[in-house]
Amino acid sequence: MPNAGILSTYQQNAVQGASPVGLVVALYDTIIRDFRRAMDAMDRGDVETRVNELNHALTVIAHLKSVLDHQGGGEAASHFGHFYEVTRGMVLNVNVSASKDTLAKLVDMFSSTRSAWHQAELQLKK
Repeated sequence: MPNAGILSTYQQNAVQGASPVGLVVALYDTIIRDFRRAMDAMDRGDVETRVNELNHALTVIAHLKSVLDHQGGGEAASHFGHFYEVTRGMVLNVNVSASKDTLAKLVDMFSSTRSAWHQAELQLKK
């Protein structure tokens, strides 16, 4: 993939100038991209790639959960913690069952939550 280096440089530059909320949006983009690559791997019957992509998504989800501020974030942090636990379980299920339906639900869940984070970021910039 000849443009991989260009994409990586663009992503690194975007993250360096991002707000904390922008970083969350970028992590959600990574998770969604991992899920889509896993779906593509399922279509090709490539188990190794599917597992690698889902494991990467699990790592990013674990990171998001680990940085939740339960003191300052209160109820919202608790809700996000629950969201990450539920979705983690779903990803583990997909790793075992190769359920494309569950993976599509995960894409929808993270896409809609990503959209909410993006809207919050736009509001903060006003």
